[in-house]
Amino acid sequence: MFLAAILSAALAAPASDPSATEVTIYNQGFGLVKETRSIDFKEGRQTVAIEDVASQIQPDSVGFRSLTAPKGMQVLEQNYQFDLISTAAILNKSVGKRIRLTRAFGNQLSTIEGVLLSAPTAIVPDQNGNQNMTYNGMVIRTDDGQIVLDPVGEVSVREVPEGLISKPTLLWDLISERAGTNQVELSYITNGIQWDAAYVLTLQGTNDLADLQGWVTVNNQSGATFRDAKMKLLAGEVNQAPRGGRGMGGGGMAPMEALKSADAFAEQSLFEYHLYTLQRPATIRNREIKQLALLEGHDLKVVKRLIMDSLQGYGSFYPSEGQVGTGVMSPQVRVEFMNTKENGLGMPLPQGKFKVYQRDNSGSVQMLGEDQIRHTPRNEKLSILVGKSFDIVGERKRTNFERVSANSVRETFEIQLRNRKEVADTVVVLERHWGDWKVTQTTDKWTKADANTMEFDVALKANEVRTVRYTVETKW
Repeated sequence: MFLAAILSAALAAPASDPSATEVTIYNQGFGLVKETRSIDFKEGRQTVAIEDVASQIQPDSVGFRSLTAPKGMQVLEQNYQFDLISTAAILNKSVGKRIRLTRAFGNQLSTIEGVLLSAPTAIVPDQNGNQNMTYNGMVIRTDDGQIVLDPVGEVSVREVPEGLISKPTLLWDLISERAGTNQVELSYITNGIQWDAAYVLTLQGTNDLADLQGWVTVNNQSGATFRDAKMKLLAGEVNQAPRGGRGMGGGGMAPMEALKSADAFAEQSLFEYHLYTLQRPATIRNREIKQLALLEGHDLKVVKRLIMDSLQGYGSFYPSEGQVGTGVMSPQVRVEFMNTKENGLGMPLPQGKFKVYQRDNSGSVQMLGEDQIRHTPRNEKLSILVGKSFDIVGERKRTNFERVSANSVRETFEIQLRNRKEVADTVVVLERHWGDWKVTQTTDKWTKADANTMEFDVALKANEVRTVRYTVETKW
């Protein structure tokens, strides 16, 4: 009978350190680890142990196979032991055994010995099967028959209880047809490791050109260090089934300029995702945050847009007879550009934060704003929300409201735009209406952006004040 639950890893065939490691990191907080190791097999049935695995491993994802003799090995059982040595674990497993407690009273030390009746903490399952830590307090029955409740002091035990280990350990009960050194491949998924993309867009003085730098931030909290690993990053929304408790179970594109370096990332399509492979080994230490250069683009053509969108987010609950989307407001400031090869880019951009900078008159870089982008394929437009305009003020109000019938209304709106700058600029005014709507009067030309949106492009001279006015009839 295979006794993995009580067999010490020291009695099992040990594995060497990995000779090759590959880590694919997903930006959803997990990673796929693949390692090649050498193990000396005996002929027949035996136990094999690997200790230095990630403590946040998903046990039902473990794969183990011989590269030397794939058909010469049969795995009977696979076990993941994670009952690690700790003060709480030792005391919990020492209930019913003899312990010694040393207490200090000023400069005097007092020692008592007896049997531990209750450990300070205990793991108690609730009605849903979740494991919860509860505090019980320590109880000792001393050799003279006293019951000591919740004493404070230094506790000594005679031995480490059976089954506790110092590191998370994978154990296999297997049969090998022959003795000798085997190259084996170990693969598993671990939580606690993720990557995020971050971008720095620096506007040049004219605001119509910019430089872009992309960075990758890898955060490893998995409980393992991966030395000289081949690191890959997968960008995309990978579906994962809901997970319960621990269980056991048996065409690339043309790269950008920065990716041509032998030490940088190369990108390729993989299924419906994109894979970025670092072209050099990297050590990913446990509890480390590592930043790596991802991409670079120069002289991107960008457009600054001012957008006044007073009804964004109100949805189909409008119209109503209340004052919605009125008052003084500042237009959004957005920087937009195309992710195309002709514009110096043309590669998939993983989701991440965009910081926008510009140099001031002294040449110092200043941050203008920050936004978050989704996974963005090539040949798509990016629209980065930078902030709100300081010197252009918008004011929207409804100047007339009348009910035409039980299910229709007529409204008149005014949007006043005040340019307090010494230079001309243009504001895009978006007006939103729902139901069956029709504009009957207007002071300015507009276009229908979609079924619910009017779009006015309002050119403002320096220090100019302009008012857009229109009347709309709505039925629902």
